[in-house]
Amino acid sequence: MIKEINESLEPLTNQLINHPLYKKINTPEQLQIFMEHHVYAVWDFMSLLTALQEILTKTTNPWLPVGDPEIRYLINEIVLAEETDINIHGKRQSHFEMYLDAMDAAGANRKKVEELLMQVTHGTDIFLIIATSKLPISIKQFLKNTFEVVYSREPHKIASAFTFGREGLIPDMFSSIIEKVQKNFPEDDLSLFKYYFDRHIELDGDEHGPMAFKMVEDLCGNDERKWQEVKDTAEKSLKSRLELWDGIEAEIEAKPELEYA
Repeated sequence: MIKEINESLEPLTNQLINHPLYKKINTPEQLQIFMEHHVYAVWDFMSLLTALQEILTKTTNPWLPVGDPEIRYLINEIVLAEETDINIHGKRQSHFEMYLDAMDAAGANRKKVEELLMQVTHGTDIFLIIATSKLPISIKQFLKNTFEVVYSREPHKIASAFTFGREGLIPDMFSSIIEKVQKNFPEDDLSLFKYYFDRHIELDGDEHGPMAFKMVEDLCGNDERKWQEVKDTAEKSLKSRLELWDGIEAEIEAKPELEYA
């Protein structure tokens, strides 16, 4: 079924991989706009992952062995890498924290995402935070879709959004885009940003992608209803990512002066 779903999703994944946005990132300022939008996808990705960990492993006391040991291993292995990977300096750091550091080095503004995280820290309802924020509508719809899946508490749907809607969707070409901007503007330090993408692509291709597909298969088994819900969730997640990409492109196009910044 994984193969069939991937084939059915090809039109959407191709739109993402070949999105015109990539050709419009040519200056540091345009890359900053991308980062200031994309950081929310880096952040809420961890909520999808930890939702799977909460449901499919035992994270509260007293401890008991829960569910399939193979799925427990898959989840914990991915959490380990995403939450405590090795950064460019050889230190342990989550991919989200790497991204924030990369934003600083590239001159991107992280004030808005920090304000959102502060409200989360205070325990404000995430849907209220999203609704009342001044974020672009493309980011709002993206976050809303993610947390609707998270709070469904249905592991096969969460695994679908995580696997089909996130893993492997950043094309290899993005590393070359970063290199191009860096070459043209050597005074801007994009090394942290490039490291983040290189590391993310490496893990997705070599480890996390295959592990995530195996998890979906184990969660769905022979249940046709679950497989259909996996497909529906995947389609919605990809469409949500497309809207996010469209929003970034629109903001870049709205500032033509950045072409010559």
